[in-house]
Amino acid sequence: MQTKMWIPENPSDPKDASIQEAARLLNHQEVVAFPTETVYGLGADATNEKAVSGIFEAKGRPSDNPLIVHVSNREQVDLMVNHIPDVAYSLMEAFWPGPLTLIMESNGAAASNVTAGLSTIGIRMPNHPLALALLEATGKPLAAPSANRSGRPSPTKAGHVKQDLDGRVAGILDGGTTGVGLESTVLDCTSDVPVILRPGGITKEQLEEVLPHVAIDPALAGSESDKPKSPGMKYTHYAPESPLWLVEGEDDFFIEQLEQLKRDGQRVGVIASHELAGKLDHAPVIRCGSRDQLSEVAVKLYDALREFKRSEVDIILTEAFSEKGVGAAVMNRLRKAAVQVVSED
Repeated sequence: MQTKMWIPENPSDPKDASIQEAARLLNHQEVVAFPTETVYGLGADATNEKAVSGIFEAKGRPSDNPLIVHVSNREQVDLMVNHIPDVAYSLMEAFWPGPLTLIMESNGAAASNVTAGLSTIGIRMPNHPLALALLEATGKPLAAPSANRSGRPSPTKAGHVKQDLDGRVAGILDGGTTGVGLESTVLDCTSDVPVILRPGGITKEQLEEVLPHVAIDPALAGSESDKPKSPGMKYTHYAPESPLWLVEGEDDFFIEQLEQLKRDGQRVGVIASHELAGKLDHAPVIRCGSRDQLSEVAVKLYDALREFKRSEVDIILTEAFSEKGVGAAVMNRLRKAAVQVVSED
């Protein structure tokens, strides 16, 4: 399969020629990658089982891992669910379009492989002009997980998508670098108290400005569901080419681990904050932002994970970050990506 690449001249206009061509392919059961404000998504007609199967095939994704459906308006939500709970209405009003996926009861309109056999479905409205223009041009909800090979770091640039999926997908819409850098927060709205299934671009603190209470799913603490209700709850995710070690502790402890690995003859790549990087006499180091600006770390994380190649380093060391705010999502991704956690405690 030849993968087409487009850079739309008018990325917010559904009538743009590139967007129209991408929509035509989607309406002919093909899969097309496109940018959202979080990461690039790999889209297919959410109501067509054959089209959606192309996502699983391109990504090498397990079939029991549900997909998030992207919509451009509330009417498309009504097409997918039995009813919209009051709590979901409040959250849509506060955070849509934006990086928040809401889990509701499915009415069966979505293809069965979208929901992985569950009675629920995850839906969000992306806050990206090109994504919204494509959805409008296609005229259908799009199932769209991240546009990478399963298990790899999610793509924040069109080049990342091409690196993983060239020849596997019909096309890639290039909208530049994404803004949030981490996937959406997934919130289960089917229980009395909404439950965060995956931390992401909307923080628990932000949600609790709208809701009286939000719970965190126990799976985020390590236990895993046999039938995950959300992407990212099962299987290896976000892994770079070389093994990633997550170091939890003070800067001096991090430096000790780095020096020991170097004495052992390991070629080590480092992902660090500006604060830690300034203390290191080592190369290569990728600075991913300040500890005081975790939103910057979130934006740069996946790009950093993709930077080191197996031919260049044997091990990647990364520091741990505060889990306040969006730091919860950063640490969730790092723990999923790490093959080893080294703790000072």
